[in-house]
Amino acid sequence: MPALGLRRKVILLVEDDPATRELYCSALRQLGGFAVVPVSDGAEALRYLEMDSPDAVVLDLQLPRVSGRDVLAEIAAQSPRVPVVVVTGDDTADLDPNHYACVIRKPAHLEDVIAALRKCLASLT
Repeated sequence: MPALGLRRKVILLVEDDPATRELYCSALRQLGGFAVVPVSDGAEALRYLEMDSPDAVVLDLQLPRVSGRDVLAEIAAQSPRVPVVVVTGDDTADLDPNHYACVIRKPAHLEDVIAALRKCLASLT
Protein backbone atom coordinates (compact mmCIF):
# COMPACT_ATOMS: atom_id res chain seq x y z
CA MET A 1 0.00 0.00 0.00
CA PRO A 2 1.46 3.40 -0.96
CA ALA A 3 2.21 6.06 1.59
CA LEU A 4 -0.37 8.79 2.09
CA GLY A 5 -0.37 11.22 -0.81
CA LEU A 6 1.52 8.90 -3.18
CA ARG A 7 -0.29 7.62 -6.23
CA ARG A 8 -0.11 3.93 -7.03
CA LYS A 9 1.59 3.23 -10.35
CA VAL A 10 -0.88 2.31 -13.10
CA ILE A 11 -0.10 -0.81 -15.12
CA LEU A 12 -1.90 -1.56 -18.38
CA LEU A 13 -2.17 -5.36 -18.49
CA VAL A 14 -2.79 -6.68 -22.02
CA GLU A 15 -3.54 -10.41 -21.94
CA ASP A 16 -6.21 -12.30 -23.89
CA ASP A 17 -6.39 -15.46 -21.74
CA PRO A 18 -8.97 -14.77 -18.99
CA ALA A 19 -7.38 -17.03 -16.36
CA THR A 20 -3.89 -15.64 -16.96
CA ARG A 21 -5.20 -12.07 -17.01
CA GLU A 22 -6.98 -12.57 -13.66
CA LEU A 23 -3.92 -14.23 -12.10
CA TYR A 24 -1.61 -11.41 -13.24
CA CYS A 25 -4.12 -8.76 -12.24
CA SER A 26 -4.46 -10.13 -8.71
CA ALA A 27 -0.71 -10.56 -8.25
CA LEU A 28 0.11 -7.10 -9.59
CA ARG A 29 -2.43 -5.55 -7.23
CA GLN A 30 -1.74 -7.62 -4.12
CA LEU A 31 1.97 -8.41 -4.37
CA GLY A 32 3.08 -5.45 -6.45
CA GLY A 33 0.83 -2.76 -4.99
CA PHE A 34 -0.03 -1.49 -8.47
CA ALA A 35 -3.28 -0.14 -9.86
CA VAL A 36 -4.09 -2.39 -12.83
CA VAL A 37 -6.12 -1.72 -15.96
CA PRO A 38 -6.74 -5.14 -17.55
CA VAL A 39 -7.68 -5.42 -21.22
CA SER A 40 -8.23 -8.54 -23.31
CA ASP A 41 -6.99 -7.58 -26.77
CA GLY A 42 -4.84 -5.18 -28.75
CA ALA A 43 -7.74 -3.00 -29.88
CA GLU A 44 -8.79 -2.38 -26.26
CA ALA A 45 -5.18 -1.55 -25.40
CA LEU A 46 -4.97 1.02 -28.19
CA ARG A 47 -8.28 2.59 -27.14
CA TYR A 48 -7.01 2.93 -23.56
CA LEU A 49 -3.73 4.44 -24.76
CA GLU A 50 -5.65 7.06 -26.76
CA MET A 51 -7.35 8.23 -23.55
CA ASP A 52 -4.63 7.79 -20.92
CA SER A 53 -0.99 6.93 -20.41
CA PRO A 54 -0.12 4.18 -17.93
CA ASP A 55 3.10 4.16 -15.95
CA ALA A 56 4.03 0.81 -17.57
CA VAL A 57 2.57 -1.95 -19.74
CA VAL A 58 2.61 -5.74 -19.39
CA LEU A 59 2.02 -7.03 -22.91
CA ASP A 60 1.37 -10.43 -24.45
CA LEU A 61 2.27 -10.63 -28.15
CA GLN A 62 -0.41 -13.09 -29.28
CA LEU A 63 -3.59 -11.05 -29.11
CA PRO A 64 -6.85 -11.04 -31.04
CA ARG A 65 -7.93 -8.13 -33.26
CA VAL A 66 -4.67 -6.16 -33.05
CA SER A 67 -1.41 -8.01 -32.42
CA GLY A 68 0.84 -7.31 -29.48
CA ARG A 69 3.58 -6.40 -31.94
CA ASP A 70 1.36 -3.64 -33.36
CA VAL A 71 0.51 -2.42 -29.85
CA LEU A 72 4.22 -2.38 -29.00
CA ALA A 73 5.00 -0.34 -32.14
CA GLU A 74 2.22 2.13 -31.29
CA ILE A 75 3.48 2.57 -27.72
CA ALA A 76 7.01 3.15 -29.06
CA ALA A 77 5.71 5.76 -31.51
CA GLN A 78 3.27 7.59 -29.21
CA SER A 79 4.62 7.05 -25.69
CA PRO A 80 8.28 6.00 -25.90
CA ARG A 81 8.90 6.72 -22.20
CA VAL A 82 6.29 4.16 -21.09
CA PRO A 83 8.20 0.95 -20.28
CA VAL A 84 6.82 -2.27 -21.73
CA VAL A 85 7.39 -5.69 -20.18
CA VAL A 86 6.67 -8.29 -22.86
CA VAL A 87 5.42 -11.57 -21.37
CA THR A 88 5.15 -14.16 -24.14
CA GLY A 89 5.92 -17.59 -25.44
CA ASP A 90 6.45 -16.18 -28.95
CA ASP A 91 9.76 -15.74 -30.71
CA THR A 92 10.90 -12.18 -30.08
CA ALA A 93 13.97 -12.12 -32.35
CA ASP A 94 12.24 -9.66 -34.70
CA LEU A 95 11.35 -7.14 -31.98
CA ASP A 96 13.22 -3.85 -31.79
CA PRO A 97 14.94 -3.90 -28.36
CA ASN A 98 14.43 -0.13 -28.15
CA HIS A 99 10.67 -0.68 -27.94
CA TYR A 100 10.52 -2.74 -24.73
CA ALA A 101 12.16 -2.88 -21.32
CA CYS A 102 12.45 -6.65 -21.10
CA VAL A 103 11.03 -9.97 -22.28
CA ILE A 104 9.84 -12.62 -19.87
CA ARG A 105 9.05 -16.06 -21.28
CA LYS A 106 5.79 -17.84 -20.53
CA PRO A 107 5.07 -19.57 -18.31
CA ALA A 108 6.23 -16.56 -16.33
CA HIS A 109 6.89 -16.36 -12.62
CA LEU A 110 4.79 -13.50 -11.30
CA GLU A 111 7.61 -12.38 -9.04
CA ASP A 112 9.75 -11.86 -12.16
CA VAL A 113 7.07 -9.71 -13.79
CA ILE A 114 6.70 -7.60 -10.63
CA ALA A 115 10.47 -7.24 -10.26
CA ALA A 116 10.78 -6.17 -13.91
CA LEU A 117 8.04 -3.55 -13.47
CA ARG A 118 9.63 -2.18 -10.30
CA LYS A 119 13.03 -1.94 -12.03
CA CYS A 120 11.49 -0.17 -15.04
CA LEU A 121 9.56 2.28 -12.90
CA ALA A 122 12.56 3.01 -10.65
CA SER A 123 14.65 3.88 -13.71
CA LEU A 124 12.14 6.58 -14.65
CA THR A 125 12.44 8.49 -11.38
